[in-house]
Amino acid sequence: MARPLAADFPPYFEKYISQVKAESLAEAVKTYSETLVSFYSSLPEEKADHRYAPGKWTVKEVLQHIIDAERIFSYRILRIARKDATPLPSFDENSYAENAMTAGRSFSSLKEEFIAVRKATDLLILSLSEEQLAAVGIASNLPTTANAIGFIVFGHMIHHKNIIEERYL
Repeated sequence: MARPLAADFPPYFEKYISQVKAESLAEAVKTYSETLVSFYSSLPEEKADHRYAPGKWTVKEVLQHIIDAERIFSYRILRIARKDATPLPSFDENSYAENAMTAGRSFSSLKEEFIAVRKATDLLILSLSEEQLAAVGIASNLPTTANAIGFIVFGHMIHHKNIIEERYL
């Protein structure tokens, strides 16, 4: 299935979708999955608890946020692709971060979880037909396609990769 059109997702998510330089979700999986897993898996242990400014998340907290967000986005893809018409609520990323208890986890356990979540999302995406990817559902009170959410998954990871490279490393 081709890249999502502007009508396929809420305008807020353009900042993520525009990061993905792929013409289809299958191409995004092929282009980005291995590179992103390699990047996040190789983050240095000595940076795990680093904050680039007071009140900002640590690298561990950023990785936990990426894991949490990808799980939610993957769930949205599944629900929409399976034509579940139940509206899907938004989520408060700051509440998730405050309650994740990331400080008590090892960086290696977060990396292991990230790899597992990434693999599961890729397998879900690659299992879906064009019809399933084109399905429209309501997420955060706005219509979106399963395909667009797949692009958001990759754009969100790229967005945070860029921030980590610019501000944390």
